Amino acid sequence: MEDMLFYDRMQFAFTITFHYLFPQLTMGLSLMIVYFKGKFLYSKLEKYNDAAKFWMKIFALNFAMGVVTGIPMEFQFGTNWAKFSELTGGIIGQTLAMEGMFSFFLESSFLGLFLFGEKLLGHKLHFLTGFLVFLGSWASGYLIIATHSWMQYPVGYEILENGKFVLNNFGALFSNPWLLPSYLHNQAASIVTSSFVVAAIGAFYLLNNKHNEFGKLFVKTGVVFGLISSLLVAFPTGDLAAKNVVKHQPATFAAMEGIFETEEGGSEIVLIGQPNMLEKKLDNKVAVPNILSFLTYQKWDAQIKGLNEFDESVHPTNVPGLYYAYHIMVGLGTIFIGLMLLASVQLFRKKLFKTKWILWSLMFMLPFPYIANTTGWYTAELGRQPWLVYNLLRTADGASPTVSSGNTLFTLLGFIGLYLLLGLLFLMLAGKIINKGPQLNQH
Repeated sequence: MEDMLFYDRMQFAFTITFHYLFPQLTMGLSLMIVYFKGKFLYSKLEKYNDAAKFWMKIFALNFAMGVVTGIPMEFQFGTNWAKFSELTGGIIGQTLAMEGMFSFFLESSFLGLFLFGEKLLGHKLHFLTGFLVFLGSWASGYLIIATHSWMQYPVGYEILENGKFVLNNFGALFSNPWLLPSYLHNQAASIVTSSFVVAAIGAFYLLNNKHNEFGKLFVKTGVVFGLISSLLVAFPTGDLAAKNVVKHQPATFAAMEGIFETEEGGSEIVLIGQPNMLEKKLDNKVAVPNILSFLTYQKWDAQIKGLNEFDESVHPTNVPGLYYAYHIMVGLGTIFIGLMLLASVQLFRKKLFKTKWILWSLMFMLPFPYIANTTGWYTAELGRQPWLVYNLLRTADGASPTVSSGNTLFTLLGFIGLYLLLGLLFLMLAGKIINKGPQLNQH
């Protein structure tokens, strides 16, 4: 049973991690494409229209990869997690079906019109199709996170005698206190990814001395969007999301922060340290006194319960994994703010395009927002374990009892091989588009 559960979770973790590499770019990029197209309508400068069409090619490629890698996710609800689907399908089926029916069709229909319909539609209607693609992609994120939020903080349900969850308040799904902070935090993080991608491609053009006009436009746009979104990820969205964890999942919060013992007179914030699960403490820690209490409760001496005060049955299953995922996310987020702040200062001083070390930094930072987003999701998911639906349904009780661990491992190895090929194909196609660069005056 333990083996089966481990492989079920590994397969879902692998397929969803790979899948989310694509939507996290498309959601943020759709906003930047609307910005470029809107700027063209306002200024009548062709470079903005060319930029919008260039990034829509990258968007379309990501969107296609997102669809291909998203479909197996749906099937796993029926294969590996049949018991979970049977018990909670009456609730999570609502939001997942709405995501497929409304957002996905909105996004895919108008994506085709944006890519191929500019001459037919004219610029204003072309802008509208871009805006509807943006709306579809953000609605998609909203409905997925509504599903996730219900699993973190279940609301509006009742449990029947046969153990099935049914919805008795549809509105509660969308007024869930967990939903808005999580959604805004996630969307700001997706804008961080797209900002760094846009800035990195711009820096690549400038350092290679090709497509210089677009290089400058992409770096400038990426840095401005990047600074705003990096700050928003930290405050208020990250702060609000963390406060939800403090309130509704206090043992998870203690594990995330590495607080094993309750401290009198205020909690320190841990910068570095390794969780020692045998002795229930942090080894080699570097910490700043009282800061965590202030960030959490706006009081220097507020008490935060340590993990050792909670019964072990409610401890997160993998405390070191949760602790490291959270600290990697926060550490990278801090670096993003620092780099974008330096780049913005140089942009303001009109020296950014000549500051080689910042351009190199922007280019090499390209993979790190993906890592930060992934570890952010790991924090949310590892924090909820050992529960599928927090405090109501354990992960062990949601797996399919009839699918053997051997079958799951076999298909997991198949996914790894297939996704490796898909990933290489994606990089080749994206590289080709980037190398060719924006096409001028094809109107």
